Amino acid sequence: MPSFWRRRAITLSLAALAIAAISFDRLTHQAPSTDDWQQYHDAMFRVVRVIDGDTLDIAAPDGDHLTTRVRLWGVDSPELARNEYPAMHFAEQAREFAVNTLQDSQVHIVLSPKRSRGKYGRLLAYVYLTKKGSMFNEMLIEEGYAFADLRFKHHYYDRFKGIEKAAHHAARGMWAEMAIDKMPHWRQRFEKKKN
Repeated sequence: MPSFWRRRAITLSLAALAIAAISFDRLTHQAPSTDDWQQYHDAMFRVVRVIDGDTLDIAAPDGDHLTTRVRLWGVDSPELARNEYPAMHFAEQAREFAVNTLQDSQVHIVLSPKRSRGKYGRLLAYVYLTKKGSMFNEMLIEEGYAFADLRFKHHYYDRFKGIEKAAHHAARGMWAEMAIDKMPHWRQRFEKKKN
């Protein structure tokens, strides 16, 4: 192959790799879409359904859906029973706390400037009980109904980690009878790495 064509092929290959890298970076970081930012950020919505401790539906259309599914940023509450998997330790209590606090109430949704959607297309948000009120994400951790999710960096990462440490130390909620085998798999791995 003449050197001109070889250089051209290399240049085209490098350009294709650069485009692929940029596309991959955009997919993995998922910066908030303008639509999400305009529709949800800093707005009030009614909670129409609580799914579990860290997931809820708000009264706002999302694509073909009449409601928008919201996953609370930075927290991971124990999973309810599904399919062949039993409920995790304190899952029912976490859901009950969320239902009692949020069901049919107005909440203030705040998005992160870095990312607005999670892996399953759910809206990632900090949920406040009023415009300048308590953040429900924090309340879950503080009362021992959820873990600080240490898998993903976010704006309140260190703060949530500190709140969890205090809840653990005070044996609040799930921490009163917590053992490593009662934790989610990601957290078990995290705890084993610490030791």
